[in-house]
Amino acid sequence: MTSSPSPSTLGELRAGGHEHKTVKAEIRDNLLTRLAAGQTAFPGILGFDETVLPEVERALLAGHDLVLLGERGQGKTRLIRTITGLLDEWTPVVAGCEINDHPYAPVCGRCRQLLSELGDALPVGWKHRDDRYGEKLATPDTSVGDLIGDVDPIKVAEGRTLGDPETVHYGLVPRTNRGVFSINELPDLAERIQVSLLNVLEERDIQVRGYLLRLPLDLLLVASANPEDYTNRGRIITPLKDRFGAEVRTHYPLRLEDELDLIRQEAVTTWPGSAFAAPVLPDHLLEIVARFTRLVRDSAQVDQRSGVSARFAVGAAETVAASAVRRAALTGESQAVARVCDLPAVVPASRGKVEFESAEEGREMEVLAHLLRKATADTFRARLAGLDLSGLQARFDEGASVETGDLVPAADLLQRVGTVPGLAALLSRLGIEEESPGLAAAALEFALEGLHLNRRLSKDAVPGRTVYGGR
Repeated sequence: MTSSPSPSTLGELRAGGHEHKTVKAEIRDNLLTRLAAGQTAFPGILGFDETVLPEVERALLAGHDLVLLGERGQGKTRLIRTITGLLDEWTPVVAGCEINDHPYAPVCGRCRQLLSELGDALPVGWKHRDDRYGEKLATPDTSVGDLIGDVDPIKVAEGRTLGDPETVHYGLVPRTNRGVFSINELPDLAERIQVSLLNVLEERDIQVRGYLLRLPLDLLLVASANPEDYTNRGRIITPLKDRFGAEVRTHYPLRLEDELDLIRQEAVTTWPGSAFAAPVLPDHLLEIVARFTRLVRDSAQVDQRSGVSARFAVGAAETVAASAVRRAALTGESQAVARVCDLPAVVPASRGKVEFESAEEGREMEVLAHLLRKATADTFRARLAGLDLSGLQARFDEGASVETGDLVPAADLLQRVGTVPGLAALLSRLGIEEESPGLAAAALEFALEGLHLNRRLSKDAVPGRTVYGGR
């Protein structure tokens, strides 16, 4: 953030050559500048480059208010919040104004009176673009007063008459004047409350009770909503839908690579100030989590209308990392590295994030565990197809068995397996360049699980303990 500009009065602002733009003009000009320079207009938004973002860009260039429509956890709110980055970094306001009037064209009674009295001496303040964003979650108790405004009984008690516009307490929408306002889960807003937004979207003004009040608002209104066939809690009334300039459908990541990038960006696997080192999540484990999420999302046993949020994958990765840290703390390992034995913890932790079809009642854990095994098998085939693992399998063909589990240290697992021909090739195929006991154990355990899922090894598993052996 740069420091605010220096003009502090209307006269200084005019002398500096400041140009007054509307919010939508600011966004349009800054968006075009970024597009022409090849810069990203929506930082941190992944998987939408070829689908959602072009539609949002067209809507903003057209000066449209818009609705983002999609299932839970598709990044709608995150996308909305990045739009403020397209505003000018600083904008002048009349100092002390509740609705951020521009000094060149104030609209509220107080600021118009100050302008007539002070002229070029009108005091000017500066507002950063981060402070020009307002957001309201459409809860059932939301009122017109919350969004638009109401009579302030304190001001009335001070002796002002009810007809005095100064007795109005402005709601969130006018207080975000000259900025971006977002309403999350718009269909959940009662229909009679949605009516109060009709003037905001078309006539660009507000109405407060019986006051003769007209405030020409300057803002961009963006709403998010889940598809009506999922929520069943309400709907967007037809006149309001007609007033939004554009409707944009969002979606879950279409490609596995986008799902992986999203997990890497969003999962919190480090804890600043912690006495323990950050855990290591090998890429093949992250890929299992990503494939698991996509399998759950596409499963016939899962209610497709509710969707499977991106938070499902993020939470699963964080659970795997936490399991590795727990093992390191209990066993004294110097480095916490996640392994296949940490994956089962994802199933109970993720159960509450998924809505199943009614026919699957009582089988939820079984369904998730099956899909996790399938994700592991798919990752094994994608990563290690064609790799010679006969040296590892030969040890079990001779009758050996290896016990592992979420409390077995990496060094103990390596000692139990012994020397493995082709370990270097295994590590290389998995993209592991640093040879540490933890990473070597993670690679070996992944290979053992893959051999089992391909019916080349047997497996006896109980909570916390797994034994691999020959068939």
